[in-house]
Amino acid sequence: MSGVLITGGAGFIGSHLAELYAKEGSQVFVVDDLSTGSIKNLASIRHLPNVHVVIEDVRDRAVVAEYVDQVDVVFHLAAAVGVRLVVESPVYTIENNLHGTEVVLSLANKKKKRVVLASTSEVYGCSDKVPFNEEDFLVMGAPSKGRWSYACSKALDEFLALAYHKEKGLPVVIARLFNTVGPKQTGRYGMVLPNFVRQALAGQDITVFGDGTQSRCFTHVDDAVWALVRLGSMPEAVGRVFNVGTTNEISIMALAERVKKITGSASNIVTVPYSQAYEEGFEDMPRRVPDLTAIRSVTGYSPRHGIDDIIESVIHYFSTEDET
Repeated sequence: MSGVLITGGAGFIGSHLAELYAKEGSQVFVVDDLSTGSIKNLASIRHLPNVHVVIEDVRDRAVVAEYVDQVDVVFHLAAAVGVRLVVESPVYTIENNLHGTEVVLSLANKKKKRVVLASTSEVYGCSDKVPFNEEDFLVMGAPSKGRWSYACSKALDEFLALAYHKEKGLPVVIARLFNTVGPKQTGRYGMVLPNFVRQALAGQDITVFGDGTQSRCFTHVDDAVWALVRLGSMPEAVGRVFNVGTTNEISIMALAERVKKITGSASNIVTVPYSQAYEEGFEDMPRRVPDLTAIRSVTGYSPRHGIDDIIESVIHYFSTEDET
């Protein structure tokens, strides 16, 4: 592979993906406006001659067009991230997600470059059909609940990408990521595990939003990146949607207890009502469990990291790095 373009490449997942390709010798082009990413995430590779970083909005067509011309695959990860950002800035969330994806797809289509679109388990919305299969109905909450604006915008991204594939022949792949966590992720925008670890290490109360019975399946970023790379190279993946995650389910309260135990923290675990954490009437999904049949059959995907391994990697990161 001669080159990859990673939008949002200074973000949590994007920087791990950039590191992998850079260290393999590929030409790596990163576009990131640093609204939620950090240039320090690229510190280990930014000096390399095969790494090219531009601090710019993905909606800048001239910048994206220049880089698209030089690569084989575009990984589109630039998007609003985190529940807190979505709740507090719904206009930014919707406009950034939709317009950014339209720019990437339209420019990639001119040269028929493969696009791997990073989507999210959020698109399943309020569905209670577990595990979530890629062909299941998407069940969205009411438009009056801003919490669902992110899910709707990412679902529209998927519709647009698949329309480009069907109507114009653009090779696209959609990866629905389930709660990806690991080193470099901060808790700034409401990500639960880094917040728990940071609180535990500081001896602060570990704050569980809601009653803690809601459960998630946490995926180590290395496993997610492995899947993205395979989806970016395998012909069988084109035109399809794939869940990327793990089926190891844990409640948020149990996660807080595991973090407290592994850190050896004396912190108390306290619950905070959603109305105080986010906004009055905030709605959450009780469970998120992916059906991984599709990605296993196409790529051989098998997550290598269990929850304790994931927690320990985040603890190590916070113990050795200053969060910025």
